[in-house]
Amino acid sequence: MDQAERQRMERMIDREVKQRFTAGAVNRVALRQPGDDPDELLVRVFVAVADPAQDPERALQEWAEAHGTGMKRLRRELSLRLPEASLLEFTVHDAGGPQDAPRITMPDDPALTSAPLPAREIVETTLALLRASYVFPDRAEQAATAIEARLAAGEYDDLGEAALAERLTAQLDEICSDKHLRVRAMTPRPAGPGRRGRAEPGPSRPRRERVRSSGHPGNYGIRRVERLDGNVGYIDLHGVAPPDEAGPAITAAMELVKGTYALIIDLRHNHGGSPHGVAYWCSYLFPDADTHLGDIYRADTGETTQFWSLAYVPGTRYLDQPVYLLTSHETFSGGEDLCYTLQAQGRAQVIGETTGGGAHPTRTIPISRTVAVSVPFARSVNPVTGTNWQGTGVLPDTAVPAAEAYDVAYGQALRHVLSISVPPPVADEARAALAGLPAPARDATAQD
Repeated sequence: MDQAERQRMERMIDREVKQRFTAGAVNRVALRQPGDDPDELLVRVFVAVADPAQDPERALQEWAEAHGTGMKRLRRELSLRLPEASLLEFTVHDAGGPQDAPRITMPDDPALTSAPLPAREIVETTLALLRASYVFPDRAEQAATAIEARLAAGEYDDLGEAALAERLTAQLDEICSDKHLRVRAMTPRPAGPGRRGRAEPGPSRPRRERVRSSGHPGNYGIRRVERLDGNVGYIDLHGVAPPDEAGPAITAAMELVKGTYALIIDLRHNHGGSPHGVAYWCSYLFPDADTHLGDIYRADTGETTQFWSLAYVPGTRYLDQPVYLLTSHETFSGGEDLCYTLQAQGRAQVIGETTGGGAHPTRTIPISRTVAVSVPFARSVNPVTGTNWQGTGVLPDTAVPAAEAYDVAYGQALRHVLSISVPPPVADEARAALAGLPAPARDATAQD
């Protein structure tokens, strides 16, 4: 973990820890590397005491007696979420205090993560994470207040984890209308020698939230790359992998279509991925580093990250040729980002159905070995529109059922090929391919 990442993590933990305890109980949180091991971290919590003149050791002890439950919960969550934080420390002195200040140290304790949690604690932890990290604080508070009233009324007392997760997800959606925001029940994997058990998704996990490999077994989401008759490129893209992993594969795909006269990118089964991956794909469609693609604002740290087209990409950029994007109602998250960005820039036409409507980057946070909450912690802001596709989805330029989108896009691409000067064999291919399409896709009056 480099210094910038550690500082970002420190700000996030500081914000979340202050939500765990009563208002004013914690001054600040620091993230430190206690020794020579770069993978070991210390989370130091500077607590607030009512009387600064009180004996520090006694003040710390009284604070711990009042907040013992929160201390144990924080230790458990760090063990689940940040295993590198092998030490959790509480002290009364802020920066500049004496080196021998009294401290309470809580080392990593695997036993804390193995015990099942009561429904009340699952709900309370979910709401604390919602308040600390959700991208819209007002909605977070509204949802948390409503669920706290139901908690006080005993609504969740007799629910098992799967039913509780389903109930909380539905109630959060009632107020926040956010498909990324959900509570999940998971099945724990038995622990092997020398390692903790890990959780696997249970049967209640929604289809679009299932983990899809962006690594080699899934070819980084690139399902198929093809030259269609009429010299039209086609890429079937099921996921948007980060460029530090998928860069060579993305470059190879774009090299295979670089000589085509039009390009179809099929996103009908694309359920998302990395915003850096979106920027990498987009960079092949713009000439230089001057295109501002979008921003992501993080509510948990207050940071804004800008995404611009890259000054350099390996291989050949795909310029001055039309691009068509195929969508369905299942196109989601990073797949929608690719559509929305290119559509807003006027670089591609979107053909198909309105997409799913998930514009918020999301972090999945374990509450226990068997329960996790997915919290959208940031929001995308497009520099052209000033907004994003959250809730509305990306509206297609040509609205057709997803099953017809390929034929309609291919028809538009072929008509483009026939409108420019191309070698006779390619023109013959294009005419034959166009004649073989269904009548609506062949129709020259279709929107181009």
